[in-house]
Amino acid sequence: MAEPLLQVNDLKVHFPVGKTLFKPGVTVKAVDGVSFSVARGEVLGLVGESGSGKTTLGRSVLRLIEPTDGSVRFNGEEVVGMPPAQLKALRGQMQIIFQDPYASLNPRMSVGQTIGEALLLHHIGTRKDRAERVGDILEKVGLPRAASARFPHEFSGGQRQRIGIARALAVNPQFIVADEPVSALDVSIQAQIINLLQDLRQELGLSILFIGHDLSVIEFLCDRVVVMYLGKIMETATAADLYANPRHPYTRALLDAAPVPDPRARRQRITLKGDLPSPINPPSGCVFRTRCPFAIEACAAVVPSLDPVGEQHAVACIRAGELNLTE
Repeated sequence: MAEPLLQVNDLKVHFPVGKTLFKPGVTVKAVDGVSFSVARGEVLGLVGESGSGKTTLGRSVLRLIEPTDGSVRFNGEEVVGMPPAQLKALRGQMQIIFQDPYASLNPRMSVGQTIGEALLLHHIGTRKDRAERVGDILEKVGLPRAASARFPHEFSGGQRQRIGIARALAVNPQFIVADEPVSALDVSIQAQIINLLQDLRQELGLSILFIGHDLSVIEFLCDRVVVMYLGKIMETATAADLYANPRHPYTRALLDAAPVPDPRARRQRITLKGDLPSPINPPSGCVFRTRCPFAIEACAAVVPSLDPVGEQHAVACIRAGELNLTE
C-alpha cells in the first residue's frame, strides 16, 4: 500500500490559560491525541460542532499553530520540529483556504499583488512569468485576467473566495487545508465554490483536508470523513459508509440535525442536549458521555479507543458493538 501524503499520529495542541506569577493556571486541550491520514488525491472531511478543535487541528498540521506533541509527516518528512528554512520551502506544497475571504485578503494590495506575493516569496519565475501565472490562475478559478488589477472590496463574497483559492493554488501545492471555505457564503454561491473545488481536485490531483459543519457538503465532496468532538476523534469512515451506517451516537446526532429534503420523512432522532463542555475541564472517560443518550456508568471511567468496526471504519465508543443507530 502506498504511503499517504499526510500522516498525523497522536497530535496534541494544548494551550495554557490563566497562568500568572502567583498561580499555575490550567490547560485547554484543543486537540488531544488525534491520528489520521490523507492519501494522495483524496479529500478528507473533518466535521464537528464549533469548539470541537477542527480549525486548531487544521492549522497545527501546517504549523500555523505549533503542536504540543505528536507527529505530522508530509511526503515522508517530519513537519513537527522542522527548521524554519526547511519549513518555508515545504509551505509551497501545503497551503490553506481561510473561512472569511475578505479578512484573509490585504485590502491595500491588488488581487495580482496578493496572488503574486506567494510566487515572489518562493522565488518562482520572473516578473513577467509571475504576471502570466496570476492571469492563468484567475481564469482557472473562474475570474477574468483583468481582475488582477482590482482590489478585494470590488468583489462579491464568492468572488473573494475564488481569489483565496487562486492564492492557495499559485505555487502548485499538493495539499490544501480548506477551513470552512463556504460557511460565510450564500447557499447558491456555496454550490459554485464546492463545484469549483471538486473540479480543481480532479484536474490538479489535489489532496484536501476539508473542514466544515454542513454534512451535505461533506457528503458531496469528501471521500472519507473524520468526526471530532472536544479535541478527540469519535468516528472515521468512508463518506458512503458513515452516512449509511453511523456507529457513534454523536455522528448520528449530527446527521439527525441536518435538514431532510422529504417533509413526509419520519424517523427516530437523536437530539443533542446542553452545550459543549469546556475543554478546560472535559468529562472523565468518554468526553461525549454528558450529552449521550446511551451513556452508562462505565462511560465515565473508560476512555474509549478508536477501534475498527469494519473496513476503513473505526469508532471510539465502548458500546459500538451493541447499539443500532441506523433505525
